[in-house]
Amino acid sequence: MAKFDIIAATGCPTGIAHTFMAKEALEKAAAERGLTIKVETHGQVGVENELTKSEIAGAKAVVVAADKDVQAERFAGKPMVSVGVSKALSVEAAGKLIDRALAAKGDDTVAAAADVEDEVEEKESIGHVIYKHLMNGVSHMLVFVVAGGVLTAISFLWGITSFDSTAADYNSFAAMLKIIGGIAMNLMVPVLSAYIAESIGKRPALVPGFVAGMIAIQGLPINADTGMIDAGGSGVGFGFLGGIVGGFLAGYVILLLEKAFSKIPASLNGLKAIFLYPLCSTAIVGLVMLGISGPMAAINQGMMDFLQSLGNSGPVILGLAIGCMCAFDMGGPVNKAAYATGTFLLGTALEAGVGTETYNFGTNFMAAVSAACIVPPLITTFAVVVGKKYFSQEDHDAGIVNLILGCTHITEGAIPFMTKNIWPVMPIMMLGSSIASILTIFFNVHDPAPHGGFLVLPVVENGPLWVLAILIGAVVGGILFVAFKKYDFEKNQKAAPVAKPVEAPKAAAVEAPKAEAADFVKVENVFVAEDFASRDEALSFVSNQAVKAGIASDADVVMNAFLAREAEGTTGMMEGFAIPHAKSDAITEAAVIVVKDESGVTGWDTMDGAPVNVAIALLIPGAQAGTTHLKILSKVAEALMDEDFRATVKGSTDAAEIAKTINARLV
Repeated sequence: MAKFDIIAATGCPTGIAHTFMAKEALEKAAAERGLTIKVETHGQVGVENELTKSEIAGAKAVVVAADKDVQAERFAGKPMVSVGVSKALSVEAAGKLIDRALAAKGDDTVAAAADVEDEVEEKESIGHVIYKHLMNGVSHMLVFVVAGGVLTAISFLWGITSFDSTAADYNSFAAMLKIIGGIAMNLMVPVLSAYIAESIGKRPALVPGFVAGMIAIQGLPINADTGMIDAGGSGVGFGFLGGIVGGFLAGYVILLLEKAFSKIPASLNGLKAIFLYPLCSTAIVGLVMLGISGPMAAINQGMMDFLQSLGNSGPVILGLAIGCMCAFDMGGPVNKAAYATGTFLLGTALEAGVGTETYNFGTNFMAAVSAACIVPPLITTFAVVVGKKYFSQEDHDAGIVNLILGCTHITEGAIPFMTKNIWPVMPIMMLGSSIASILTIFFNVHDPAPHGGFLVLPVVENGPLWVLAILIGAVVGGILFVAFKKYDFEKNQKAAPVAKPVEAPKAAAVEAPKAEAADFVKVENVFVAEDFASRDEALSFVSNQAVKAGIASDADVVMNAFLAREAEGTTGMMEGFAIPHAKSDAITEAAVIVVKDESGVTGWDTMDGAPVNVAIALLIPGAQAGTTHLKILSKVAEALMDEDFRATVKGSTDAAEIAKTINARLV
């Protein structure tokens, strides 16, 4: 059985994009550090690449990057870091998590070494714990909403009242589709409640969770004649919000019961699981839910009235709120809040029926949410096509793929573009989404399906105008994005001075043929007999040599770039190697400088605690941060996993041999 240095688990509420983006980032970050890793994903199709007990036991550390329950209790006792999935979407962020996990204590607490602020974060804030439980419910609920909403929407293809046997456009097949879709939609709140509870109290919490969810949609039944509680009466449900409250209530009641029943002999565990837990928890949760039904119904109605008031304020106010929320974090908590609100309103709309004011508002709101989610990836597609020369080939390819993602309502494809330049890219995305939402509301578009993007166009009322609203938002945002990239591109070109040839530094004592122009490591940039008192002295030496060699224009700026990267997480590897890297506009060409210190550089944190003997320093122009930088870094990290490579570079005193060995691995 293979052993891994790092094991990880990733999961996001929808299980579509963030889950796998975090997986890729963690794998790349581990490769940079010469570590092996296995990442288990909790996506919408279920658990993939599942970790075995032996793999968990053999791992040095664990990284959990998830906004849903990934059964982290399996990792108890292992050094571990647990954060939200959004904290692991870039290679640098993922690398920092790996470093913290390796430095964490190997017990049930999760804390990083020598960093109090990190300790607090790694123990998981109360807010993140609550969000994780909530998103576990949302992720299970969404599939019911999508299936039920789309089936209901398809039934409308035969006519808006085709499900009604008294209507002229009645169709029996359409009626059956609407029945099936309605059943799926009605399960939305019970499933939400049950899986919030399950995330907290595990399997025993499912029973009270489902009961709480059913009470949330039915309310407290009252006899209309007597005004008293009556099983045959009818109540006012308190829906989505009630399901959330019920889920948390059910989960924590189970935890309390576990403590209360902890004195019962282990031989009666079967009795607890099949009798005591479901009986007591259902009674407690049911009574509390029925008792709070009145206040909860009032709160629920108040929320609906608030949303209606936003709609009454005009399309600009409502559309601006929807657009900004959906594009703010593109699949994160704020985006999910807007989307969950839209699905709740859609469920209420479909229940109210076609032609009602509730139906019109809910389906219009859903159309605006969908438009806002579709726009950001389409902005990137427009930008990479119109302003191709301002983007790297990697970004261009990603932008083209985003055409498919955007058209199918997957917003997350725009995240890599935003993380590179949060300002002003985030405001640009929010503006484009807001324009699309405002126009969607203004055009009176109605979308009875909660997901699917342009795939559900046949059931969207005023579909052509909806597409037009989305295209306008995408084009406006795309033009602004191209304008920013053009400005940034031209600024970087002006900032890069023309490199002047200089004499080779005296430290390069070995004469050898000049390296080819394509080689990143030139013989004169390999220093085999240095003696550094500290990490910073070594990095300062590299920074000054970069200026002497015409690679950079300002040694202080380069030094600061090196230190900024070290502050994010050490670049010290294992067996005496380090890969410091600096990305800066003061660097005029991509290059590699190698320094060797036989006695070892102390004070440079490494994976195995050994001093650094060889530093392979990467110097990358700012404009190539996401392309050349990652290419060289991954190649060097991969090379360091080769024992022969390490032995040659570490053992040789021939600058030409070292340069040739490293260049061969950078091809």
